[in-house]
Amino acid sequence: MRLLMLARNAGLYSHQRLVEAAEQRGHEIDVYDTLRMYMNITSHRPEVRYQGRVLDGYDAIIPRIGASITGYGMAVVRQFEMMGVWSVNESVAIGRSRDKLRSLQLLARAGIGLPVTAFAHDTRMTDDVLDIVGGEPVVIKLLEGTQGVGVVLSETRRSAKSVIEAFRGAKVDILVQEFIKEAGGADIRTIVVGGKVIAAMKRQGGEGEFRSNLHRGGAATKIKITPEERSTAIRAAKVMGLNVAGVDLLRANHGPVVMEVNSSPGLEGIEETTGIDVAGQIIDFIEKNYATSKTKTKGRG
Repeated sequence: MRLLMLARNAGLYSHQRLVEAAEQRGHEIDVYDTLRMYMNITSHRPEVRYQGRVLDGYDAIIPRIGASITGYGMAVVRQFEMMGVWSVNESVAIGRSRDKLRSLQLLARAGIGLPVTAFAHDTRMTDDVLDIVGGEPVVIKLLEGTQGVGVVLSETRRSAKSVIEAFRGAKVDILVQEFIKEAGGADIRTIVVGGKVIAAMKRQGGEGEFRSNLHRGGAATKIKITPEERSTAIRAAKVMGLNVAGVDLLRANHGPVVMEVNSSPGLEGIEETTGIDVAGQIIDFIEKNYATSKTKTKGRG
């Protein structure tokens, strides 16, 4: 196979591992900066170019689109789809998962467990929003936040109202969510590839930290997930339409709830914690599917 990875930083662990796994299997793989690609949008011969040359002849692309460049990154993926190149994760699926509000609405429609979540524009509705979520504390999230940034735990109703008003004063959209106290500051990161959970780890937040992100000082351990947790992760990835996804779960008293579905999950923590060759399994999935799968988004808006 001839593969192309869309990534801003070829030196990241995840990207190096995917390159290594592809080359070990005898494939050719290039890694180019998504933002330095540009497009010739035409009906008869659509192109993507990089540093003056046309990027063609690829069997599949691996989009590793960072949250800060979602819009442009999806445009590049769509262009490759127009050219008939198979993408591990399609542009539409990436867009669904990146839009926090839309992703929660889609998951809720599918009956997948979620924390009670409220969303409103008008700060005059703050009391009603907090009543919907119920109890204290509550979690307030920026819709555009990533990796634990823009997530605030408000211990009291008064502090929650202050945070909501401050965020709205800055003209940013927020979600207000139920705090799952019984999770104890821990979550479960699962990696789903091709409709199967191939790896899972428990991430525990540091002392006094309710966010469990590893780069914020959390610790990770290998974990055996329950059948219900496995099913929830698989269904969440399927609802988003993602072939490769990181699905984050919390253990609530009423069962697993989904916190986030990530279209470009990091591989370092999960591989080091579990000893599983996640990168290799992603490449294996591409090998088995690129030739027989036609991009479903070709010709769609």
